[in-house]
Amino acid sequence: MNQRPVDQLAIAIAQLNSIVGDIAGNAEKVRRARAQAAAQGADLVVFPELFIAGYPPEDLVLKPAFQAACRAALERLARETAEGGPALVVGSPWLDGGKLYNAAALLEGGRIAAIRYKVDLPNYGVFDEKRVFVPGPLPGPVNFRGVRIGLPICEDIWGPEPAECIAETGGELLLVLNGSPFRHGVADQRLNVIVPRIKETGLPLIYANQVGGQDELVFDGASLGLNADCSLAFQLSSYKEEVVTTLWKREGGAWRCDHGPNVPALEGDEADYAACVLGLRDYVNKNGFPGVVLGLSGGIDSALCAAIAVDALGADRVRCIMMPYKFTAQESLDDAAACAKALGVSYSILPIAAAVEGFEAALKPLFDDLPRDVAEENLQARARGTILMAISNKFNLMLVTTGNKSEMSVGYATLYGDMNGGFNPIKDLYKTEVFRLARLRNGWKPEGAMGPDGRVIPENIITRPPTAELRENQKDEDSLPPYAILDAILERLVEREEPISTIVAAGFERETVTRVERMLNIAEYKRRQAAPGVKVTLKNFGRDRRYPITNRFRDPGTPLPEPDNTLIAGKPANAPAVDLS
Repeated sequence: MNQRPVDQLAIAIAQLNSIVGDIAGNAEKVRRARAQAAAQGADLVVFPELFIAGYPPEDLVLKPAFQAACRAALERLARETAEGGPALVVGSPWLDGGKLYNAAALLEGGRIAAIRYKVDLPNYGVFDEKRVFVPGPLPGPVNFRGVRIGLPICEDIWGPEPAECIAETGGELLLVLNGSPFRHGVADQRLNVIVPRIKETGLPLIYANQVGGQDELVFDGASLGLNADCSLAFQLSSYKEEVVTTLWKREGGAWRCDHGPNVPALEGDEADYAACVLGLRDYVNKNGFPGVVLGLSGGIDSALCAAIAVDALGADRVRCIMMPYKFTAQESLDDAAACAKALGVSYSILPIAAAVEGFEAALKPLFDDLPRDVAEENLQARARGTILMAISNKFNLMLVTTGNKSEMSVGYATLYGDMNGGFNPIKDLYKTEVFRLARLRNGWKPEGAMGPDGRVIPENIITRPPTAELRENQKDEDSLPPYAILDAILERLVEREEPISTIVAAGFERETVTRVERMLNIAEYKRRQAAPGVKVTLKNFGRDRRYPITNRFRDPGTPLPEPDNTLIAGKPANAPAVDLS
């Protein structure tokens, strides 16, 4: 039956935090959001990508029982729309003809009124959807109350074809379901993708993104809409669950947003800090830990982690332990105590001399005739790691590990020592970023943070030269280049994958670059055993950067010759390229 098209639509964006695998819980969130949107007068509620399953489900989505449970939940939600109220657009896995799709379903009038499948499956960086899903056909729009709405899913708008197909088959409005994780510069990247799709199609676009932490990924929300002239229609909050109804009206045959909020999205260091807080909070809460424990050394890394933990969970769920040895300066003891007091956390001092000396006594038959070196230094870190793990076991507290990306890059960390732990909120922050975020937190905290206002990290912790305090008068720069130089080189090696010759040409000393590149390569085995942590950069260690541990390739440090195409059999010089597949 033909529907007379409406000239006004109230569309609610359900920017919510799903939990992977909690199908019943995610479905209940849909119900609560639908009731909230109904109270706001919404006609339609759009949810993020794969919301019923939680995103990303990874190989969990291959389990037949999981697929069946997702479908059953979607069907129950569809039946509930028979009672009236807003229709729903919900993301879910969908099995059809033995093929598994990433789908968007329109639930209306007591049934699944339409389904569209994701066409472009991302298979780069943190994404490997081609491993689990089959790409769908190019989609046409769905009919909702006489309005032809396109339902592209996330990656579908990163190229032109799906949106163009929707426009060419009569689409009037693009509703995009997203599971887009946070990383540096992501807000600009999204706009750089959205604007061309609008210009190509002439259609307004609603970008509904999820919010929350899932293992190493953090989703920042920041859902938005743009009118057909690319003007901002609305902007939702960053890092916040909310259900917001926007009003759209048809004017001169085109749809335009008549009413919607405009909340500035978090950017820069503020966005990074908020991501670390949300990532830790969701990892702890979604995995059912009552709280966390961490070693508070008096240094900048552990101080920032303590502040993040308190902001994420509240001071009553954070336990800090200072574990001094003979190389621990009184300054470190004073700074750790001051930081713990400012944050209001439980704080204990557990000296490790007996543990370290016990290890040394046990090893004396083998070590007695050998000079002291890094083996003895690492005994201190491993004694601390053992003590912290014992506290974690005894009180069921998750151990927060506190190494930064600079240390993880070059292996300046001790396996089974300071690398012990279940999650690391600063794993993807370089040391220079750690300093910046510490200063930031002393004058600002994100909305919803549970920690105290004002200075929580003593100034001396920020200004004091970093030290591991594993030997007398030790400083990090005894073993590493200055962090400003080290981090600049690492960013070029890790994020940009630049060759040594390019980095040297940019003004860095060849010897330093070569040394850093060597440390980066040989530390891969340590990183493979490190705890997961929040992703904030373009390329984190783990999901993004997957290098072999056994690997003999080394950058020669000089520009390599251009490829010699004359050596390809049967291909003369300057001939057109041929398909060698």
